[in-house]
Amino acid sequence: MRVLITGTAGFIGFHLARRLLADGHDVTGFDGMTRYYDTRLKQARNAVLKQSDRFHMVEGMLQDRSALYQAAEMAEPEVIIHLAAQAGVRYSIEAPGTYVESNLTGSWNVLELARDLQPQHLLMASTSSLYGANPTVPFSEADRADEPLSLYAATKKGMEAMAHSYAHLFGVPSTMFRFFTVYGPWGRPDMALFKFTDAILSDRPIDVYGHGQMARDFTYVDDLVEAVVRLADLPPAEENRIRDEGVIDSLSHQAPFRVVNIGGGKPTPLMDFIRTIEGATGRTAKLNMMDMQAGDVPRTYADPSLLRGLTDYVPNTPIEQGVGAFVEWFREWRAQAPA
Repeated sequence: MRVLITGTAGFIGFHLARRLLADGHDVTGFDGMTRYYDTRLKQARNAVLKQSDRFHMVEGMLQDRSALYQAAEMAEPEVIIHLAAQAGVRYSIEAPGTYVESNLTGSWNVLELARDLQPQHLLMASTSSLYGANPTVPFSEADRADEPLSLYAATKKGMEAMAHSYAHLFGVPSTMFRFFTVYGPWGRPDMALFKFTDAILSDRPIDVYGHGQMARDFTYVDDLVEAVVRLADLPPAEENRIRDEGVIDSLSHQAPFRVVNIGGGKPTPLMDFIRTIEGATGRTAKLNMMDMQAGDVPRTYADPSLLRGLTDYVPNTPIEQGVGAFVEWFREWRAQAPA
């Protein structure tokens, strides 16, 4: 299979590309190498992918349609997986314009590309942040997601809406997957696991927002990748509609379009997460308890019923195993990272 992936130098894109290459597929990556965090980590990920002769890379920003089309000409993709985005809830308060440019304008360019190429399947990364502070748990794809608490979530909501309209107008089978707090080796430095592990091993205090009263449905990155790979073979269509009793399929009645949660449905309290990191590092964290940050949500909690019905799979890596794998990688990265 020929696959075009945006964001292959990013955390999730790197893992997905590496998995597809290992499975024997041809992958063309597209990434802007932005400076949102240390580009040395992005370059290191990219270097790993370049070890495969089935991987090709085009560097460019999503807003640059000519660069995006250059990647598409190289890839001749049967499947497009759009992962590139300006991430981060908190940074969206500081630099809102970058979210509009990347997540709205950039995603629109990907939709235009899909309109022209007519791939077998377009998959786009959305987020559990769309559910906001929804009091009803677990979060189901059938729940309203009209009260985003951050601009990041709002731009992802806009992306989903644009994708539905393009699926309706131009017939591109499109799946939006909403992921829940992905973590694991090669993770982003702005994520809690990276920051906490770095601080604990350096004997620095960690900032614990919400006074530790939050919970997250953590999803190990290999589990997310497995789910995406399985979903790629299931373009939204009536013949793929789930009719199991008790499972609500989000397949649109107006378009070949579907939204799918990718999460295990097992939220972990933040303090338990910190204790797991302490166990993996063999160190005790120094805690700096702080108020909830603007735009943050108290908990995330996936209903994985639709994912299970479609793929016969649900993320299941124990948090202890996943955190342990990250800490092992982090120690190696910190020792070997280029100066």
